[in-house]
Amino acid sequence: MSYNFSQIEAKWQKYWSENNTFKASNHSDKEKYYVLDMFPYPSGAGLHVGHPLGYIASDIYARYKRHKGFNVLHPQGYDSFGLPAEQYAIQTGQHPAVTTEVNINRYREQLDKIGFSFDWSREVRTSKPSYYKWTQWIFSKLFESWYDKKQDKAREISTLKEIFKKEGNVNVAAVTEEDIPLFTAEEWINYQQTEQEKILLKYRLAYLADTEVNWCPALGTVLANDEIVNGVSERGGHPVVRKKMKQWSMRISAYAERLLQGLETIDWNESLKESQRNWIGKSVGAQVTFSVKNSESTIDVFTTRPDTIFGVTFMTLAPEHELVSKITTAEQKEAVEAYKAATAKRSERDRMADVKTISGVFTGAYAEHPFTKEPIPIWIGDYVLASYGTGAVMAVPCGDQRDYDFAKHFDIPIKNIFKDVDISEAAHTNKEGSVISNSDFLTDLPYKKAIKQAVYQIEQEKIGEKQTNYRLRDAVFSRQRYWGEPFPVYYKEGLPQIIAQEHLPIELPEVEKYLPTEEGEPPLGRADCWAWDTKNYKVVENTLVDNQTIFPLELNTMPGWAGSSWYFFRYMEDEQRQEVFASKEALTYWQNVDLYIGGSEHATGHLLYARFWTKFLKDIGLVPVEEPFKKLINQGMILGESAFVYRIEGENKFVTFSKKEAYKTQEIHADVAFVNAANELDIEAFKNWRPEFKDAAFITEDDGKYIVGKEVEKMSKSKFNVVNPDDICEDYGADTLRMYEMFLGPLEQAKPWNTAGITGVHSFLKKLWKLYHDGEHFAVTDAEASKEAMKTLHKTIKKVTEDIESFSFNTSVSTFMIAVNELSAQKCKSRAVLEPLAILISPYAPHIAEELWQKLGHNESITTALYPVYEEKYLKEDSKTYPISFNGKTRFTLDLALDLSKEEIEKIVMSDERTQKQLDGRTPKKVIVVPGKIVNIVG
Repeated sequence: MSYNFSQIEAKWQKYWSENNTFKASNHSDKEKYYVLDMFPYPSGAGLHVGHPLGYIASDIYARYKRHKGFNVLHPQGYDSFGLPAEQYAIQTGQHPAVTTEVNINRYREQLDKIGFSFDWSREVRTSKPSYYKWTQWIFSKLFESWYDKKQDKAREISTLKEIFKKEGNVNVAAVTEEDIPLFTAEEWINYQQTEQEKILLKYRLAYLADTEVNWCPALGTVLANDEIVNGVSERGGHPVVRKKMKQWSMRISAYAERLLQGLETIDWNESLKESQRNWIGKSVGAQVTFSVKNSESTIDVFTTRPDTIFGVTFMTLAPEHELVSKITTAEQKEAVEAYKAATAKRSERDRMADVKTISGVFTGAYAEHPFTKEPIPIWIGDYVLASYGTGAVMAVPCGDQRDYDFAKHFDIPIKNIFKDVDISEAAHTNKEGSVISNSDFLTDLPYKKAIKQAVYQIEQEKIGEKQTNYRLRDAVFSRQRYWGEPFPVYYKEGLPQIIAQEHLPIELPEVEKYLPTEEGEPPLGRADCWAWDTKNYKVVENTLVDNQTIFPLELNTMPGWAGSSWYFFRYMEDEQRQEVFASKEALTYWQNVDLYIGGSEHATGHLLYARFWTKFLKDIGLVPVEEPFKKLINQGMILGESAFVYRIEGENKFVTFSKKEAYKTQEIHADVAFVNAANELDIEAFKNWRPEFKDAAFITEDDGKYIVGKEVEKMSKSKFNVVNPDDICEDYGADTLRMYEMFLGPLEQAKPWNTAGITGVHSFLKKLWKLYHDGEHFAVTDAEASKEAMKTLHKTIKKVTEDIESFSFNTSVSTFMIAVNELSAQKCKSRAVLEPLAILISPYAPHIAEELWQKLGHNESITTALYPVYEEKYLKEDSKTYPISFNGKTRFTLDLALDLSKEEIEKIVMSDERTQKQLDGRTPKKVIVVPGKIVNIVG
């Protein structure tokens, strides 16, 4: 009976779907285990073979945990809002919901073909109103909360109002904007309501403020830092500039320390944790105030090295610092404005990364040194960021290399404040062992004592204070897009008001175009119905706004990370009831994700935001956990093998790989579908591929073949090196695809795809099938298994279990191959061995395992079978193969029981006819026996 993988896989995929085999229960006596993948954005290109890598790994582990007796939740859904669908809508006029639905259907078809054990009954789509209703609701909770530093948690804004009524804000310790004036309870009560709301907006965790943002004119939207690459948008490669806009923001900075400390409680790899630590960027130092000469303005500077304050010889402000325009002299204005305009075209990420370029402009203004009262020139430079610290640095060129380079470049004096240190060639950046010099009360102090003394003196002089700073900035939450969650916000007298939960969701309106309006408003400004009727609680035509009960709605939408910051909680609700975002019972049972698998590119985006939202939801009593993901694994990338053809410059002629050095050529990607295993290009297919190649000429090898060049790089549609998993499933089967992807190498490492290598895994599965059959017949018997077969089985149980627990799936596949080879050689047909073997391989190759399980006589899915238990006794050796030597030379071997005594071994060896033959009647001088090792007969 041949291995008909197509028939077997279709049969069991249908069975799993019809029987809800993988549906998790929220009411189980079993221990829970929650396995989750970062859910995909459903693009029009569909999946390539690189996409399922993490899904296969998580599926193996989910199936393994079911076999181990756990109640496993393994859901899937779609991160279905996003810019690509909107860009496609702009190009085609087709509603993003239509293309998203088509893409989702395509993804679902592909995912089902690979045989994942997803509980599809809990599917989440972030673009469904029934889902984003709760994203809007969580936003409203953030809006109605403030962060109390004393309690170190978020609290409802109503508690803050009560404090203001009783005692004003004098004793309030909150994470807020710094420009809030102090007021008494009486003053608060006497404020107009609009004034009270303006003050509260400065305390809210979701707030409106003028913010420096990354603006992409071509896309008509604000972009997050992680959506920009080399100063242009990741999507489309359009220029991005920095500009100030009124934006919704999230006060994630309030959670900086908790986000930092929480990393110590979770099982994530150290490099990922370090990425978040660096992004949060905690630093301890002092904030010092410098006065600007001939001005009432002051400049606050944060420094981790207050001990170097006497080494300050200039100051640098971020070009976008609000003081720049106030303090710049008339003589310097033109140069400063030109520099500001140039800087606005560079992203913060580019500015941070560029350590080689030295640029800046003198403002013409001077600050006053807080101790010496000496004038200090104030410059602007793009290496200082307005969003980090105070947007200003006190430059100490003798102790900071970047300041040193800047000073050298612009011929600014450099003062040396380090004892016995030469700074003629470079700054002295090593703190250890440093002794301060030429620094008044700090002179002759080692740097640690100098820091303490400097902070003490700064506080005594009331020119600053000790401070802890974080690099983490509040997250901009507005997007000038259509295809995103609408805010549950309307505006009354220009101030934001929240729409109550019972009136949610506020659904996206229909618009004629998905572009910003001619007046520059976001696409929602095009909607005819986009105003809120506070009397009838519904969306109405915005032409009615002049009515006393009808007010304009927010025109921006939420960013892509909004829906992905809490989706893992929505999966917990088995019925996904509409009266709650997730029930208390479900949240209490599932708690958080036990295993999360996804890409490391989300380290400082999604993973940080999800941790922030979870901590907030815990603060207000909605979830029972501080951290969303207990263990996280970043799967590596499957790389594609690209094919290149070589066009002779200036001609429509291509030269084969071996002859390209004789010409000046341009390297062009060719679709790998046109290239065979011998790297030979199908010339006719290539010519028919694109019109410009139709009449191309080819300089081939001497045998008439055109050989392409090959290179391993990221698998991508733009590089034409994508391999479709559907084709692999069609030609070799899903079980082969699953095992081959695991076999490629360690889960967390990048590895190249090579379709030619897949045949070995497919041959293994055919050999596995054959192990259970004898020609056309199923041949497993109840006969007792041999000692060798039991040893092979338990050796395999031990190794595969260890591998799964350590996520070393590639070595598991090798172990299975060895086991099947050994059992085939042993001609094993025993149920005692082959039944547990089917369970062992089930997480990796579930379709063939289900079929074999049924043939073994079971009516239930193999998913219900308990995992085999390893027994040490089968691996214990009870005999030893002894080399029998004569005068040190081995003549034959003899298998003897390990429990024999020295005398018994000697007796057996001496009576063996081969020994007698070697001695030929002689009596040996002595017989050396080392039990468990050797026997040597001397004589």
